[in-house]
Amino acid sequence: MEEERVRLDKWLWAARFFKTRSLATDAVNGGKVHVNNDRPKPSRTVHLGDLLTIRRGPYESVIKVIGLSQQRGPASQAALLYEETEESRQRRETLVQQNKLQSAAPPRRPNKKERRDIIRFLHSED
Repeated sequence: MEEERVRLDKWLWAARFFKTRSLATDAVNGGKVHVNNDRPKPSRTVHLGDLLTIRRGPYESVIKVIGLSQQRGPASQAALLYEETEESRQRRETLVQQNKLQSAAPPRRPNKKERRDIIRFLHSED
């Protein structure tokens, strides 16, 4: 039985890590994707058991390839193509929590009373 051959950029697109295949190609060329700790080309074939490190924004995911597909399907089907390592999942969730805490109170403009207090404070030092 011959193993199915799938290009890395096509697999990333089919597994729904990137919205288009060209975005997947750009990410691979830009060094955002590593296969078994090597920097690959987009045309590299993906094999079962490969460890992929994918960096999207501040988040980094380490996944193991457990299925191959050349067609993009529903998200439920795409989730069956890979398995994220537990360490990677915990790191990502910790980073999400830290980002939520940092942006808990968005900055806003002062209201009328606060503006008056600011003006009073600034003029009282003269």
